[in-house]
Amino acid sequence: MRQSYAAAMAVTASLSNAASLADVCTVKNVQAALPANGTLLGINLIPSSVIASPLYNVTASGGGMFTSGSSPLTYCNVTLSYTHAGKGDTVVVKYAFPEPSVFKNRFYVAGGGGYSLSSDATGGIEYGAASGATDAGYDAFSYSFDEVALYGNGTTNWDATHMFGYQALGEMTSIAKPLARGFYGVSDETKIYTYYEGCSDGGREGMSQVQRWGELYDGVITGAPAFRMAHQQIGHIVPATIEQTLNYFPPTCALDKIVNATIAACDPLDGRTDGVISRTDLCKIHFDLKSIIGESYYCAAQSGSSLGFGFSKRQAGSQSTTSPEQNGTVTAKDVEVAQAVYDGLHNSNGERAYLSWQIGSDLSDANPTYNNETDSWGLNIPSTGGSWATKFVELLGLDNLSDLNNVTYDTLVEWMNFGMVRYLDTLQTTLPDLTEFQSSGGKLLHYHGESDPSVPAASSVHYWQSVRDIMYPELNDAKAQEALAEWYQFYLVPGAAHCGTNTLQPGPYPQDNMQTIIDWVENSVQPARLNATVSSGNYSGEVQKLCQWPTRPVWQEDGSSFNCVNDQASIDSWTYTFNAFKVPVY
Repeated sequence: MRQSYAAAMAVTASLSNAASLADVCTVKNVQAALPANGTLLGINLIPSSVIASPLYNVTASGGGMFTSGSSPLTYCNVTLSYTHAGKGDTVVVKYAFPEPSVFKNRFYVAGGGGYSLSSDATGGIEYGAASGATDAGYDAFSYSFDEVALYGNGTTNWDATHMFGYQALGEMTSIAKPLARGFYGVSDETKIYTYYEGCSDGGREGMSQVQRWGELYDGVITGAPAFRMAHQQIGHIVPATIEQTLNYFPPTCALDKIVNATIAACDPLDGRTDGVISRTDLCKIHFDLKSIIGESYYCAAQSGSSLGFGFSKRQAGSQSTTSPEQNGTVTAKDVEVAQAVYDGLHNSNGERAYLSWQIGSDLSDANPTYNNETDSWGLNIPSTGGSWATKFVELLGLDNLSDLNNVTYDTLVEWMNFGMVRYLDTLQTTLPDLTEFQSSGGKLLHYHGESDPSVPAASSVHYWQSVRDIMYPELNDAKAQEALAEWYQFYLVPGAAHCGTNTLQPGPYPQDNMQTIIDWVENSVQPARLNATVSSGNYSGEVQKLCQWPTRPVWQEDGSSFNCVNDQASIDSWTYTFNAFKVPVY
């Protein structure tokens, strides 16, 4: 019965595409379009749960980070549920289907941020795409994953962990592709181009789909992926541990001075003085932080917030801070703290455990707390890392560490190792064998702000290197890079912060990634460089064509454009071996 109805719809839609939204946006049509149970392994759809209603000229909810919400939307709002065979659970998914006249045979998935999946199902409409969102079985529309990660102290909610880690989005997309065909009445032979776009944990979510559900996706855009959550989250505690170990807590204004002085000194190294460090590698190689010692600083009293897990603005895990008026000079101790932060975590044997933020990146994770009663600076543990240590390592329902008593660098390495082993198949998201995605024709566009102060840019470089080494072990570097560029391209964004522009460096930022990936997937237009627009400063409005990694920018003498050059010393400065661990860290 369902097949004959779909066939009839296919004839009608393919002839004229004249069906209205009201014609197709019915419970009956959605139920008829559902893939039969048994088609999708382990998933039993519940047809009686279907709700469908046409919505006209509504304002976008703004739940997805890439939805502009500037234009009213018209779409079919669909909600349905499914259960996993033998589990008795219920997962709710919602889809937004655009009018048949504007549907371009596309499905779009938006990433979330922090510990949250996107709750907005309308992000694809502007691209002529149906799109969806999932509650992942733990009501992700209302709760973030960290709120449900534990059933109780010591008891991990593994169902939620796997669903958040990669499973929920893959299942939502597996349902959506046949559902969209049936909904619009297009044939099984018609290609439904499937796209993903996300940044931060949304970038990690995208990489989880490439790694776990590669055959489902045609084009994936991942920004600043929160790779290696076990390493990255503990990394947020490293600055506080450095200060605790040194028994020195630098004034926040001194740290700001170090960052700003570094930007000023390293800005010209790329060939143009524009307020942006386009070559943090040259800064790392040639600039000595000790040269800042003795420079004066002044900061007025202010209130602010440290970075949260997801973005360079207040988010889950961020903390409010206050600081007094500050007037002084940068000391050797101030520089010692900053240098140790930029050097990254090593164990007591000097073996590297993880990489760190690029030199010149904001040092807000190192900001201590000011105590008005004692008129002194003291320990501040960012809850971005402290919450991970308590919930995901110690398995306690706490939002932060109370202190760092008896916590050493070796302790942090042990916490990283524990998390890596425990969440290797869910939250680490570093599987480097992408054969399924590549062989099915998928295209991956990966970018990262070079001065990201939350997720280190080098973490993305390391993953790219891992994929290259695993996928093309027999090819030399040049041949491997050429082969990889045919389906996986990575770009560093000069001066950019976390998933956006940087108030400290008025650099460029990509604005039209979706058009780039659509052209690549549907029109075989393989990009060589990536468009990025400067939105502030003296060069506002300038469009720069970013260099594809591993080439790096060098501005021409007139400052009008830059060349993309190969620089082995640069590549070496971005290359790390994590010998503090006995197993590979991809």
